[in-house]
Amino acid sequence: MGTTSSQIDGHYQPSFGTFHDLKAIDIDGKERSMSEFQGKVLLVVNVASSCGKTDREYSRLVDLYSRYHGQGFEILAFPCNQFLFQEHGSCSTIKSFIKKYNVEFPMFDKINVNGDDTHAIYAWLKQSYPGRVTWNFSGKFFIDHHGVPRARANDNYEEIEQIIQRLLKEKNDEEAKR
Repeated sequence: MGTTSSQIDGHYQPSFGTFHDLKAIDIDGKERSMSEFQGKVLLVVNVASSCGKTDREYSRLVDLYSRYHGQGFEILAFPCNQFLFQEHGSCSTIKSFIKKYNVEFPMFDKINVNGDDTHAIYAWLKQSYPGRVTWNFSGKFFIDHHGVPRARANDNYEEIEQIIQRLLKEKNDEEAKR
């Protein structure tokens, strides 16, 4: 079900472009450009409604969002049905389901995170941090405020919080120099 260690040093190359060059369909069926999140520190994560980790993970994600969103942090959640079909509902079913967690961060349409039909966002992320996403909620990728992938993490929320704090500090330090 994945490891708990994070990967900090990726293989990003400027020729990959930035996260802001990508697009995705949101949970309401609208195409959204990732350039909308320019200047934000992002956590991109694959989610599922029927996983044994669902309650714990959504609770932790909502907590992180509530504490860091005001500082320029955003979570982008991508439902995925590739792991034991644990996200089998429609987008409207998913929207209804997440209400119990008070999810306020952007949710997107269901995607594949592995295989031939891997969504462009996850294909792009895995250029810098190669390897399969191993389970629901285990494809956590961090993007800095310039749109560059900076870390990949699984389930260790102490490490995840350290990554968020480090990227927000870099963002704030850079803004203070302007």
